[in-house]
Amino acid sequence: MAAVEVCVKAATGKPDTLGDCPFSQRVLLTLEEKKVPYEVKLVDLDNKPEWFLKISPEGKVPVFNGGDGKCIADSDVITQTIEEKFPTPSLVTPVEYASVGSKIFPAFITFLKSKDASDGSEKALLDELQALDEHLKAHGPYINGENVSAADLSMGPKLFHLQVALEHFKGWKIPENLTNVHAYTKVFFSRESFVKTKPSEEHVIAGWAPKVNA
Repeated sequence: MAAVEVCVKAATGKPDTLGDCPFSQRVLLTLEEKKVPYEVKLVDLDNKPEWFLKISPEGKVPVFNGGDGKCIADSDVITQTIEEKFPTPSLVTPVEYASVGSKIFPAFITFLKSKDASDGSEKALLDELQALDEHLKAHGPYINGENVSAADLSMGPKLFHLQVALEHFKGWKIPENLTNVHAYTKVFFSRESFVKTKPSEEHVIAGWAPKVNA
């Protein structure tokens, strides 16, 4: 079988270094957790190469090629395709838990970009984190209990961005009393798959800087 290939974001200003795209990391995590050998192609999004625009006309990452020559460019579709193609170990999240934590990332972006302390964006994010904390308290340590599943691989990279970017740009941290969220990030960020695929903090910061300063 031809090797699995994944095109992912290169670090801003460092085209030969793994970049800070949480959607790309989600795909790499899925392959790592399933122990599927793969090849990474780094794409400089500030200077997109011709070969890349041919397979991703919109210029978006990640792009996945499962060895059959077909390129897929949406992390939802990619992770589903990987699950179908490589069913063991199963990473399927039960339907009732599939959207746990899904509103955290948009709430984080709104708060990160907010210039007005009274606009409610901090409370909106805290409410989402509180809901996650309560879910983990009842069902943890992962979203679906003992074993990591697709929902974790989607949310984990986004929580990493949240943690790094908010502390850097706003001096803000996830409140200590959300103990289940803290336990979750600790256990998830120390997984071998995460350590292997995570971007450096400086690249996460460099990636968000233009959006914060916009």
